[in-house]
Amino acid sequence: MKVVILAGGYGTRISEETDIKPKPMVEIGGRPILWHIMKYYSSFGFKDFVVCLGYKGYLIKEYFYNYYLHQANVTVDLKSNVKLIHNTNSEDWKVTLVDTGKETLTAGRIKRIKDYLDDETFMLTYGDGLSDVDISKLIESHQSSSALVTVTATKPQGRFGIMQIDDNSVVKSFFEKRVSDSGWINGGYFVCEPEIFDYIEDDYQMWEDAPLTKICSETKLNAYKHDGFWHAMDTIKDKIDLNKLWDSGKAPWKVN
Repeated sequence: MKVVILAGGYGTRISEETDIKPKPMVEIGGRPILWHIMKYYSSFGFKDFVVCLGYKGYLIKEYFYNYYLHQANVTVDLKSNVKLIHNTNSEDWKVTLVDTGKETLTAGRIKRIKDYLDDETFMLTYGDGLSDVDISKLIESHQSSSALVTVTATKPQGRFGIMQIDDNSVVKSFFEKRVSDSGWINGGYFVCEPEIFDYIEDDYQMWEDAPLTKICSETKLNAYKHDGFWHAMDTIKDKIDLNKLWDSGKAPWKVN
């Protein structure tokens, strides 16, 4: 089963980084967040990726085109122009990089990579979110349903502390970064049947709008509830928090 990753957006909310690189290339622990996502999928045995490129997509192409070289120790004889690669720690991944348009919206990007999916069930996620969702159980949930799409449902970490205050303005309790009680949200790890392409009209649709709304109205959208870790990287603070987790050695998404 192939893994499709949406990696073409502008990432305007983290423009401090995305002025010079696409959002999926923002680094966590010295590696692009895109690499972390792919490494996690590959730990479950899924190593065939289709990456939907857009804004500054050439930087993602260059990263993977030169990946083997970047991971190796190299001797360069400048006089003879001889290059020796001594060793490498490259991954056993197959990565298809598809230019899906600079202005194309998420559903349109998915539509444009249809020919690379061989009319088979595929997985789909965004290039800016990390999780420890059990991919095997996600797939089992999808296969046991009759749905066209299974979406991972998660509860996000609260961005603000919650206080309970009595009538005398005394704080009775304080919860910092409490997990939201407001309900489940789209966690961005999907399993999709090829029939979903019939629900996408053109480049100017968001996957989360008309296509998923219609699939939902036909009761063909299944939810896999994930109570574990999930964190999107939307802001510089998110990047800092994810880097702190990685540096602590306790990153929930980290695999060997």
